[in-house]
Amino acid sequence: MHNPPFFTDDTIVFGLLMLLIGIVFHTSSKKEGFWKKFYGIVPALLLCYLLPSIFSSLNIIAPHWTELNDNGEEIKKSSQIYFVASRYLLPAALVLMTLSIDLKALLNLGPKALIVFLSGTLGIVLGGPIAVLIVSIFSPETVGGAGFDAVWRGLSTLAGSWIGGGANQAAMLEIFQYNQEKYGAMVLVDIVVANVGMAALLYGIGKKETINKWLKADNSSIQELQDKVSSYQESVNRNPTLTDYMIIGAIAFASVSFAHWGSQVLSEFFKDNFEMVRDPKSFASTFGGTFFWMISLATIIGIILSFTKLKAYEGAGASKIGSIFIYILVASIGMKMDLRAVLDNPGLILVGLIWMAIHFIIIFLVAKIIKAPYFFIAVGSQANVGGAASAPVVASAFHPSLASVGVLLAIFGYVAGTYGAILCTYLMEIAAPK
Repeated sequence: MHNPPFFTDDTIVFGLLMLLIGIVFHTSSKKEGFWKKFYGIVPALLLCYLLPSIFSSLNIIAPHWTELNDNGEEIKKSSQIYFVASRYLLPAALVLMTLSIDLKALLNLGPKALIVFLSGTLGIVLGGPIAVLIVSIFSPETVGGAGFDAVWRGLSTLAGSWIGGGANQAAMLEIFQYNQEKYGAMVLVDIVVANVGMAALLYGIGKKETINKWLKADNSSIQELQDKVSSYQESVNRNPTLTDYMIIGAIAFASVSFAHWGSQVLSEFFKDNFEMVRDPKSFASTFGGTFFWMISLATIIGIILSFTKLKAYEGAGASKIGSIFIYILVASIGMKMDLRAVLDNPGLILVGLIWMAIHFIIIFLVAKIIKAPYFFIAVGSQANVGGAASAPVVASAFHPSLASVGVLLAIFGYVAGTYGAILCTYLMEIAAPK
């Protein structure tokens, strides 16, 4: 929370984000000169993420801020752009990007994706206690504390967030009873480190050929899926009409509407009929959350529609429109990243960065051993750390048809989040200085 940014009206902020995305796409389309060299180093998707974070760091825009009312009382204010992008545009994008999916080719990706994802989970479980142990050597006060102020209790919420998501994070806060007055610092570490990790993954996408060569990866199953989708796109490609665009919009947002309605029905059903779903300490609490069901239903709807004649709307640009929604989501995520926050609590940020580095070391090591491509690393890592809101973003950066892979892996994370985080927390308690 900080003073109001220069622009507080979401209408203006959204226009600014769209302008930044437009500038990135215009410059990245240059086929020669400085811009060609620049985007050979920095992927366009990464820039769509970083530019809003710079504007947020300069307090031109902000996801949250405080204002004083007429009585001198502080009022918390928030931008709703990320909420709209994640609740409306993300499920719409998932439907449109899954519309042309070849389910058989998707299943042919094999077990490597799951193995790499689970290695990422292991990296987070082990990374926490190792990071605490390392920092305790030269700064024991950073990872120390006693009672409900013990830092390891607070770090449990990071483990929950990075393995599962928001529901798992809340469960860890409930289970280990960390002092909520200090909880804001943990949320800050979560946002900063998770966003740094995502930026690193997006940068790696621009170097994927080099990384795959080092991994000696077998990229054939991913390439086969991309080729099948590309061949289908070419076979149905046509000059879209206004009617085409209106029907694509109808497909996307009618599906979003159904996904939201279905998520409310299913979450209420599970909470009403299963006691363990109502228990915030249970892994099953995820099934009581509407976001989990909304993302799951949107993906299922897209897969079902891929078996109908509506699949042909891929030729009119369905996945391209889905990509527009994804880029807006990327910009809204970048807006949440305040680069100044790194200086607010450098000790805890360092714990988080070491933790994330260990996660990356383990996931890369496993991928190297089983010769898995960088796609599985990027999506497996983001499915752990970012969850269903950002894993499809990273997956679709490789190819729009791969967005559903990110969602499927993120769902595994929701289920594994609570128990993995509990194990990680007990290890951090052992590692913490007494």
